[in-house]
Amino acid sequence: YGRFVAYKVLELDKNRATPALVENDGRDFVPTNKAVLFGHHFAAIAGAGPLVGPILAAQMGYLPSMLWILVGGVLAGAVHDFVVLFISTRRKGRSLGEMIKDEMGKFTGGVAMVAIFGIMLIIIAILAMVVVKALAESPWGLFT
Repeated sequence: YGRFVAYKVLELDKNRATPALVENDGRDFVPTNKAVLFGHHFAAIAGAGPLVGPILAAQMGYLPSMLWILVGGVLAGAVHDFVVLFISTRRKGRSLGEMIKDEMGKFTGGVAMVAIFGIMLIIIAILAMVVVKALAESPWGLFT
């Protein structure tokens, strides 16, 4: 599935240089080891899966949690993150808000950046509520 998205949908080219090589400034763009890069990306994208999956398993059983991880994490979340990372890489490492600003103007880009910030706050609040509600009646909630 990943190969299909990479080579048929996005048409990746292994010979094309990344912004870390082209824009190497020693601060924001630095070429690094694949293992280090994987660790950074895994830490950045592994937000809701490790939190909500085990909580769903504890509350509703293993089937809902496996469906959450497979459908939500692998099919939807991984493809979304991969496509946004690919588009950002093609545009010299720009953020989503900067890309919107380039395509649609300064005002729309500013509105998009504020909206993205608001969405991130809502996501963090929802994740916090899920964890708190799941552990409210559990003795394990005392230790977290």
